[in-house]
Order: sequence, then C-alpha cells, then structure tokens
Amino acid sequence: MPGGGGIEGPLRSWKTIPELDSPLGADPKLEGMDGDLLPIGQFARISRLSVKQLRRYDELGLLVPAYVDEQTGYRYYRSAQARQALSIGLLRSLDVPLAVIGQVLSGTTGALDGVRDDLETELARRRRTLRALERVMAEGLPSAQIRLVTEPARRVAVVKDSAVGPEDIGRATSAAIARLMSGASGLRDRQLIGLFPVDLTEPTPIAVALVTSEPVPGAEPDVLPGGDFACATHVGPYDQISLTSHALLGWCAEQRRQIHGPLREVYVSDPATTAPEQLVTHLLIPLEEQS
Repeated sequence: MPGGGGIEGPLRSWKTIPELDSPLGADPKLEGMDGDLLPIGQFARISRLSVKQLRRYDELGLLVPAYVDEQTGYRYYRSAQARQALSIGLLRSLDVPLAVIGQVLSGTTGALDGVRDDLETELARRRRTLRALERVMAEGLPSAQIRLVTEPARRVAVVKDSAVGPEDIGRATSAAIARLMSGASGLRDRQLIGLFPVDLTEPTPIAVALVTSEPVPGAEPDVLPGGDFACATHVGPYDQISLTSHALLGWCAEQRRQIHGPLREVYVSDPATTAPEQLVTHLLIPLEEQS
C-alpha cells in the first residue's frame, strides 16, 4: 500500500518494500535530519491529494519533495508544503490547467486571466446550447419548409478564415465579417453571404462574401456560381442556424439529391437593428443536376 500505511497480508515479504513510495519504518538515512519530514502517504492524506497526483506534480516540478532517497526513490515532504499542495488541489477543482497553476504558484501577474476568459467562452457556448435545446423541446426535432430556387452567378468580394472546429465557427465568421466590412465602408447596404463546408472538418475553413463587383481592400474578388439550390429560411438567432441546416440536409438526403459546393447563409436582417429572435437568414445548398 503506497504511503507507508502497512503491509497487506501476513505473508507479504519484506522484499516487496522497495515497491512502495515510502517505507514502513524509519529510514536510517533520515536519522539526524529534520523530524518534520512526512512520508508521501501521510502527506497525501493531510493535503487531500492522491499519491499518484503527488508523483505527477513532482515530475512537473509543481510540488517537489523535500527529500528523496536516492536508492529507494522514497519521497518525503515537509508539513509546511501542505498549504501549497492544498492550493494545487483547489486550483485543479476550478479547472485551472497544471501549466497555469505553476504560473500562479510562482506569482505571475494575471496568470488566471486566460482561464477566466476560457470559462466565460465555455459558459456562453453552454448557454447557446441550452437555448437550442429548449427550442427543440418546444418545437420538436428540426423541420423547415424546403423550396427549390434558381440563383444567378454573383460577383463578390471574399474574406476567408479558419475555425478550430465546429464550435469555433461563430467566432471565425464574426472575425471575417469584421475584416470584410472594414474595407467596404461605402458598401454596407450590400448583401452578405456566409460560405461553410458541408463536411465539418478540423480546422474548418469558412468564408464571407459581399455581393459587389467593386474592389474591396483586404478581400479577394470572386464569382459565386449560379444554379439550382435547395433553400430553407431560418428565423431566429444565428447560433441556432444549425437546426435549420439540419432540416435542409435531411431533405436533400431523403430526396436523394446530390449536393456540391458550400452551404450558403444569406443574411437578410441587420443584427444591429433586429432582435435575435427575428433575424432572417436564407440557407441554400447547391444541387447537382438530375439526369
């Protein structure tokens, strides 16, 4: 049993003692040293950490034993180290990464700022997920009125970005829109279109297009091809568009319609003057011609 808590079973041989992390009796090498040293098992109990955690923190340099026997590897700690051990346990319970804990213990100013920002981002994501779940609970699984439309080719100015994954698409899209509109100050009344891959890989490439034939600083000129599209209209917050795209993709699968090219989100409403629940977005998926 790690921690010097005793030998399990009367037939256990003394030869097994080196497998423990601290000895059962007094270590002759500790004679004459400070009597404040505690074996790892006893220290684990008073610091409310496991022996495994203490070994890990030793390896990382977060909590180094006061003494380690060179021959047996037994670890010993001073009782004064319990406060640091308890602090590590507290910070881990708050989801603080070990690397940041090291910065906190070393007194780095603002070490926890990034952790707080990450928690706020996660909390916001959870709230969006909760709102979407409540909508599904109230309205059932996603369904939408699907219609077939023919779109002309459009000249556009495009800004591209990349999301770490599906959960990061909202941030990347907002960043791309901000970059695009910063160079299109005189074209703010033009239509914005988001372009997203149907297959969500990691990282996820995204693009935002502004319908215009005029050059836009910081954007690439391009042409969005025309053709036949399956279309559905989403009314509500942007972070719930996935509910409508789910219904649109389901319709394409049921109708055995082959799709090609990115999913388009045509932003009809101005979010600066429209309540989130009233935002109108047209979703379009380009369809292969039927033979």
